[in-house]
Amino acid sequence: MSSYCESAPGHEFHGPYHDTEYGFPTTDETVLFERLAMEIMQAGLSWILILKKRDGMNKAFAGFDVDSVAAFDDTDVARLLADEGIIRNRLKINAIIANAQCIQAMRESHGGLAAWVAAHHPLGKADWVKLFKKTFKFTGGEITGEFLMSIGYLPGAHHEKCPVYKKLKKLTPSWMSADPGIYA
Repeated sequence: MSSYCESAPGHEFHGPYHDTEYGFPTTDETVLFERLAMEIMQAGLSWILILKKRDGMNKAFAGFDVDSVAAFDDTDVARLLADEGIIRNRLKINAIIANAQCIQAMRESHGGLAAWVAAHHPLGKADWVKLFKKTFKFTGGEITGEFLMSIGYLPGAHHEKCPVYKKLKKLTPSWMSADPGIYA
């Protein structure tokens, strides 16, 4: 089995995500929310399917604007369940809406999702998973781990020989500043 770093480069969908997004630190609320939603939608499915449906999900979920999605109602849920451009799973859709409302509350308590994540750094994956399960909907171990890896809070997005790893190292993602023993 090859690693993502070996198979993604040059691929129409995986390549751009691997080379410019995966593992890159971000504090942009919309990017963070989209990434969390993508991980939720991916549960039980292939990542290529999510990347292929990404544009449709962005349209359907108002560009992942937290306030817009937090205001979605039953009419919006029905619209989403009928939208062939996305993953049509009621539990996942409802979780994304509930998580948008949770992120709104984080603005008051922490200054936003990015600040909330930063306030809990560093944690090992098991502790992150407990925190995410307590805070968000539909966030188990794989979803939480991939989300945090994708935004630079857990190691493992790229192997050391990957050219992207060298780019990331210059950005000093949060996991690089923590004691490596925490991730063991």
